[in-house]
Amino acid sequence: VVNDEELKKRIAEELALERARRDSEAQKRRLKQEQMYVRDEFGKLLERERISSNEHLTRAILRERAATEEERQKAQRFARQLEEKDRELKKHDAYYKEQLARLEERSAQFYKVTTEEYKKAADEVSSRFKRYESHPICADLQDKILQCYQQHAQETLSCSALASQYLHCVNHAKQ
Repeated sequence: VVNDEELKKRIAEELALERARRDSEAQKRRLKQEQMYVRDEFGKLLERERISSNEHLTRAILRERAATEEERQKAQRFARQLEEKDRELKKHDAYYKEQLARLEERSAQFYKVTTEEYKKAADEVSSRFKRYESHPICADLQDKILQCYQQHAQETLSCSALASQYLHCVNHAKQ
């Protein structure tokens, strides 16, 4: 009976060990499955993060490219406007230089005509009117009277004979 009992006990122990081994293997499989599940979920999460980062980066790159393109177009527009202004300024410059040349030509012609007319008028006046030369009349008597008055400043009546001769000379010259 001991053998049976011992055998039963041993069988029960072996069954318990076998059950424990199976439970352990089942637990290992579940743990492995859980690890695989966690690894898969973590991989999916990383993939979603990578995709999200790539999308964010792509959007940022597209925004930057759009901004760069807009700046390039703006710079081209400003360059065209600057070239147009430059052409306009050159056109105005040429126009004003042409106007200045015309004015200078007209001024030169006007000066030439005016100079010629002035010369003609001067020649005409000169030919119409003779030049008169005037000489002082009775100059010698005038000098003598002045000397007499200077010498006889207090006695002016002593120069009256000379003054009388001077008046007679002037009246004669008038006639």
